Amino acid sequence: MSNVVVVYHSGYGHTRVMAEAVGQGVERHLGSICRLIPVEEVDDHWERLHRADAIIFGAPTYMGSASAAFKGFMDATASFYLAQPWRDKLAAGFTNSGCLCGDKLNTLQQMAVFAAQHSMIWVGLDLLPARSSTGLFDGQLNRLGSSLGAMAQSNVEQSPNLAPPLEDRRTAAHLGERVARLAERMAHTSY
Repeated sequence: MSNVVVVYHSGYGHTRVMAEAVGQGVERHLGSICRLIPVEEVDDHWERLHRADAIIFGAPTYMGSASAAFKGFMDATASFYLAQPWRDKLAAGFTNSGCLCGDKLNTLQQMAVFAAQHSMIWVGLDLLPARSSTGLFDGQLNRLGSSLGAMAQSNVEQSPNLAPPLEDRRTAAHLGERVARLAERMAHTSY
């Protein structure tokens, strides 16, 4: 059993869809529980974050980095930075943008550095990139070929009930399940 929190920002609803997929993946791991916390509500949930076994970060990529609202959440953690309440917790991340590239890697790197500053242990995506010679991925995971975390691409003209595509949602769920499994394993390991 693991206790995982997903803290995220979603400007248009597409990243919320990814957060929900991550949460579903966490809860696929028998006995694990997941709580989704939008950054707008984080002030009511700091203790929940401190008690979590793992924290998964999610933000849209705007102008090459995490959204301003997510960056505000990151900055707010300075108030407890020196106390290190997140030390040795697992961390992972996911992001979404309207473009295929959209500089999403930069957002995941930003999250990984943030986690490292809090002495967390980053969990990457354990999936090889999907392979397609025709541009169709037919349900393959890791459609966008990320290793650092889950990436999604949402056509900007599509609503969150249509985008991001199923492959990206399933990749996010896989990441959530992996984090839950590793968090449980760490809880049973003494070091």
